[in-house]
Amino acid sequence: MSAGWFALGPVGVALAVSFAAAVVAAVVGVFTVLRGQAFAGHALGDISGAGGAAALLFGIRPLAGFVAMALGGAAAMALAGGRRIAERDLASGVVLGAGLGLAALFLYLDATMSGAGGAASTVMFGSMFAIPPGMVLPAALCAVAALAAMAALARPLALIAVDPDLAASRGVRVRLVGFAHLAVLALAVGLAAMSVGAVLATALLIGPAAAGLRAARTLPGAVALAAAIGVGASWGGIGLAYESYGWSLGWGGRHGWPVSFFVVALVVAAHAGAGLAARMRR
Repeated sequence: MSAGWFALGPVGVALAVSFAAAVVAAVVGVFTVLRGQAFAGHALGDISGAGGAAALLFGIRPLAGFVAMALGGAAAMALAGGRRIAERDLASGVVLGAGLGLAALFLYLDATMSGAGGAASTVMFGSMFAIPPGMVLPAALCAVAALAAMAALARPLALIAVDPDLAASRGVRVRLVGFAHLAVLALAVGLAAMSVGAVLATALLIGPAAAGLRAARTLPGAVALAAAIGVGASWGGIGLAYESYGWSLGWGGRHGWPVSFFVVALVVAAHAGAGLAARMRR
């Protein structure tokens, strides 16, 4: 890998945006896994795809579309869901169906009205090297806002994850805290969708968090390890994708491999390694 690749504009933008997305996804993802809301994270990721497709159609910033639609989905889940996991999953499933229907509509309009033939691939599976430089500052601001919110929510969320009834008896407003967590989750999903795509945002949200919880002995250690895994997988995926432009595998020329594939592959490998380390420790 040449040292000059860091000086390339698209690579630098990809590194910056993916760093923000990976750190936020790790912090939010740990509490999402603890609360048993992995499906809600997956649903919000897919729902955010409708916002990304709408952003392409109406000519607004993609990050704004991803985050706005994810926030709308989070609000709908909070209003329709309940305290029990089964009720929350039911609400997530209903909202997910509505979001996918909107995504299908906007992607169809993108292809027929604006002529954006590659919109579906870009929105659903990401295109890190095509992120405009103007997205770095909004991504950083979203990341700071999400991390500040999680710093305030960490203690009540941890107590709710252990026992919602005990949290309520301690004066924690369980429903309000749950809604706030869903809102921050929407921010995290929007950032992840901006980097690896709406469909694969779940991998960046859940994979490092699950690996951190399996390998670490404390909650802060799990958050730190999840962040390290997320950033390492994102930056490693960018490096491998950049190098893949020089690979020749006999497929009729040289073509770069998608960044998202490498990021997800590294996340899965890290999760498998964390599971193996946990078994060996036991």
